Amino acid sequence: MSQYLFDPPAVVTVPVEGQSALFPVRRILCVGRNYAAHRREMGGDDRDPPFFFAKPADAIVASGRDVAYPPRTSNLHHEIELVVALKAGGKDIPVDKALDLVLGYAVGVDMTRRDLQNAARDKGQPWDASKGFDASAPISAIRPWTGAPPQGRINLSVNGQPRQDATVADMIWATAEIISEASKLWTLAPGDLIYTGTPEGVGPLVRGDKVAGEVEGVGSLAFTVV
Repeated sequence: MSQYLFDPPAVVTVPVEGQSALFPVRRILCVGRNYAAHRREMGGDDRDPPFFFAKPADAIVASGRDVAYPPRTSNLHHEIELVVALKAGGKDIPVDKALDLVLGYAVGVDMTRRDLQNAARDKGQPWDASKGFDASAPISAIRPWTGAPPQGRINLSVNGQPRQDATVADMIWATAEIISEASKLWTLAPGDLIYTGTPEGVGPLVRGDKVAGEVEGVGSLAFTVV
């Protein structure tokens, strides 16, 4: 039997609605600038192929748990997103087969150290420190799903005040296209989560802020920044 130098990390999991079994997270892929209005507010206006960045699995925070304000930033932003949970994988998946990989959907928030992201972008450096930090991926329970992906309202409020309000149907790249494109870059597998991009209205958070987000038909999440 193999021995380890120290105890391996625990498996990161997300609850699945209606099931006692948990979804084990393999990795988290995220899509940047996938809503036209958000792309414009961040300085672009086109339909380039989707670009991806990653977060570590242990960035996951279950809905209802506090999110610690991270170090080395004074401009922490919220980004509400539809999250795709995969039950199967593969590579070079055709668009018309991509939805066969989907177990269900969840509500997520891509927490972003915006000042670090802007500095990295200006220097042509990678985004890891601005996106892949501890507790940067709050998420709701996964709702099992079959058929066409969610297309309804997606919204986020801070302390009861609306910040982001759009529809998932506004995504530049649809869910099936995102999965297909990701499978051309990585071999996808069960346990992968894909955060599909955020609509306009991203903004700063401070300690004490109470965040609530929802995707119509999928679920909701809430957390407090501490």
